[in-house]
This record gives sequence, structure tokens and C-alpha cells, in this order.
Amino acid sequence: MEWINKLNQAITYIEDNLESGVDYAEAAKIACCSTFHFQRMFSYIAEVPLSEYIRRRRMTKAAFELQNSNIKILELSEKYGYDSPTSFNRAFQNIHSISPSAARAKGVVLKAYPRITLTIYVKGNVEMQYRIVEKQGFRIVGVKEHMNMIVEECFDKVPKLWAKSIQSGMIEKLLELINHEPHGLLGVSTCMNGKDLDYYIAAPTDRHTLENTYEYFIPSGTWAVFECVSPMPNATAIQELQKRIITEWLPSSGYEYASLPDMELYPKGDINAPDYTVEVWIPIKKQIQN
Repeated sequence: MEWINKLNQAITYIEDNLESGVDYAEAAKIACCSTFHFQRMFSYIAEVPLSEYIRRRRMTKAAFELQNSNIKILELSEKYGYDSPTSFNRAFQNIHSISPSAARAKGVVLKAYPRITLTIYVKGNVEMQYRIVEKQGFRIVGVKEHMNMIVEECFDKVPKLWAKSIQSGMIEKLLELINHEPHGLLGVSTCMNGKDLDYYIAAPTDRHTLENTYEYFIPSGTWAVFECVSPMPNATAIQELQKRIITEWLPSSGYEYASLPDMELYPKGDINAPDYTVEVWIPIKKQIQN
């Protein structure tokens, strides 16, 4: 499970830079994956978003300092990267339920969140069917939403883009453009520069773009494809499948994340049917053994 070791090396980097500032892209580089994939793997395995983990660890260390030194609150807020004592005070109270000044008193109850170490326990008691697909590059056309590389933001914005596209009639227009494999409407997460991503709702096509649509070329690569059987829309079911892929399938597969787009394939059919089947495409590459 070499990639788990890489994730823990990335956590060491985070711990070493809680004061000076954590660069998500650098942490992802240590973990040998994109920033988006790193955040998603972390949140699924640790069961807490990366941003929240960092906030908890900073406030844990800040509480120790308040009780064991005479450091000023202004100095402490600057030390942990907050723009003002007010924002630091808000973050501190969200964790400890008391103000930083009150935390200096003896006998107060504070919360401590220790450093996390990621491990995987693979149950293997429920089967996971998959297939490995090697695919040549292909063009897509669709609508897109530009986002910061924050998983929580993506989980919020993506369903809104789908709802907007359905209400505007864009989905029906895109379905008419599909004219090559993979046959279906795609939800595509493209990591741009390590800090941002574009999420597309798009058709695999060689036809012209429509008004207010964009084209993107998905590079050749290898994907592990899993099926999610559920009426749609059901973001929870897809996220649960992605969590199982990362925590159960990936550790023992001999693969790791590749720097290619994640995709969800929505075939034509009755999306409200109980047996409607969405495909989740995870980009992969063979693990390099040290």
C-alpha cells in the first residue's frame, strides 16, 4: 500500500507547515496525485475534510500555547495565518466553544485533535464489480463551472450546475450531440493547474459547439469503471461508491490515481428507474514500486 505511505508523508508536510502555511498543491505532489484527488482521498479515508483537519490541528496547537505561554492573541492569530484577531477568535470558538482569552484560565475544558495517521482496513465482504478501460483521447462539448480546488465547494456547486442545466433545457440539447463513445452524458472533473478545476456536463461528440457551451479534449489514458445502480439524481450514492473505490478497491488493486479527468457516465434512459445505472470512471496508473 505504497500510496498510503505517500499520503502519510503528505500529512507530515502539513504538520510541519501548520504555522507557515499549508500549500495543498505541495501536499498533493508529495502524495503523487492532483490537488483535487488528494483532498478527496483524504476526506474519504479520514472522514473529515482536509480544510477542517488543518483548522482543528491549528486550534489544538493554539490552545496549548495559550495555556502554556504569554503569547498575545494578535501574535497567535498572525502565527496561524489569520487576517485578524476577529477571524482567529471565530475559528477558535468554533472548535473550543470559548474565546481565546477565556482559554487561558485554569480548569477550562478545551478540545484536542491529535495528528492523524491514515491506515486502511479492507473489509472485502461486499463485492465490487469493475472493468479496466484503456481509451483513446476524445472531444466533449458542454457547459462548465470553474471552481477552486476545494472538495467541499465542488460538492456544493456541481448539483447546482446540473439543476440549472436541466431547468434551462441544456441537458436535452447536449443529449442530441452525442455521437461517439462513451455513449451517454458525462460529468467531467478536469484538474487545470493544480489549484483550480473545471467541471463539465458534456456530450462526447465531434459536432459543433452550441451557444454558451465549451469544448474540451480528454487525453488518452486508463480508467477503472464501476457501476452505481440507483435512481438519479443521487449524489450521495455516487459519493459513497467513490469512497468505497478509494478505501476498499484502490489499496489492493496495484493502481494509484492518474492525473486525468474523473468522469461519470449517465446513459440515456429513465433516470428515475430503480435499475438506472451510472458509471463512475476513476483515472488510474500502475503503482511504481520503490
